[in-house]
Amino acid sequence: MDNIPYYEKWQQGEGIPVIKTFFVQDLKKVPLAHWERTGGEGAFINMEGAEGATGAYVCEISAGLSLKPQRQIYEEMIYVLRGRGATTIWNDKGAKQTFEWQEGSLFSLPLNAWHQHFNGQGNEAARFFSVNSMPIVFNLFHNADFIFSVPYDFTDRFNGEPEYFSGKGKSYPGRVWETNFIADARTFKLEEWKERGGGGTNVMLEMANGSMAAHISEFPIGTYKKAHRHGPGFNVIIIKGKGFSLFWRAGEPIKRYDWQDGSVFTPPPMMFHQHFNIGATPARYLPPRLGGIKFSLGEQFGDISKVDKDVKAGGNQIEYCDEDPSIRKMFEEELAKSGTYSRMNPDLYKRTK
Repeated sequence: MDNIPYYEKWQQGEGIPVIKTFFVQDLKKVPLAHWERTGGEGAFINMEGAEGATGAYVCEISAGLSLKPQRQIYEEMIYVLRGRGATTIWNDKGAKQTFEWQEGSLFSLPLNAWHQHFNGQGNEAARFFSVNSMPIVFNLFHNADFIFSVPYDFTDRFNGEPEYFSGKGKSYPGRVWETNFIADARTFKLEEWKERGGGGTNVMLEMANGSMAAHISEFPIGTYKKAHRHGPGFNVIIIKGKGFSLFWRAGEPIKRYDWQDGSVFTPPPMMFHQHFNIGATPARYLPPRLGGIKFSLGEQFGDISKVDKDVKAGGNQIEYCDEDPSIRKMFEEELAKSGTYSRMNPDLYKRTK
């Protein structure tokens, strides 16, 4: 006995790189290798902060080609990093749908539905990033043959509904949007989320009747978000902009990572982190995660109920007036290096009665 999780052992047998890291600078440049199972090129990304709550991989489809058909009993959210193409989804009962995607698209594969991805361009590879529940499912069943060959249709997840991947959806209070397909997450309309600071906007995404969820957040030029913390498995993909994030636990040194379009990081469970925009455009990020609102997994997985509430009131957010003054100073110095200035309202730092 070696105490190594089954998922990690299975990864080693897949013949593609296994990258274990806290931070990826650019998913579009991650080196890949031929992945026989999929018929494409791939690499596993084991994000240290996920701690087994979520898995991830990068996959590429060569110009004009397709991946092999596949089904599986883990959930999966896919963000398109480059290229355009189409995906066909079907089940054993005969329900079938095909939809097109492009760079910036986000979609969720219905649980255990057959699917096949096609590259619609004859002169360029298409690349996507998958965030999924592979570690939990693989470690629970420890049988890959079973995971990829369960003969069951979850018709409550997908049953050939005509507009399943049309991009249409339903809005709920709290900036929640239930859908199965986002044509371009980089331009999707967001709503004000005043509590998180920095003039930010947001939408909470519930997709494919799954236990995985995501959100999209954006904040303006020359601003930064309030520090907060949450559970594991929030895979923060930078989809627009340039900036940096700070990470720390009480009594430990602050770590800094500079990001750009294509970066990804996963804050460890209940570690404070804070995002800063020092670029020339608004900064936008997309964190797929395990645990949503519609199908909650409880406070430990994906819970967002306290991420915008003051720690002094039992929440998980540090208000601007309570943050270390050196953080604001660092931000303003970084902006000055690029010849710009902070757009933060000075009143935000004043303590209210």
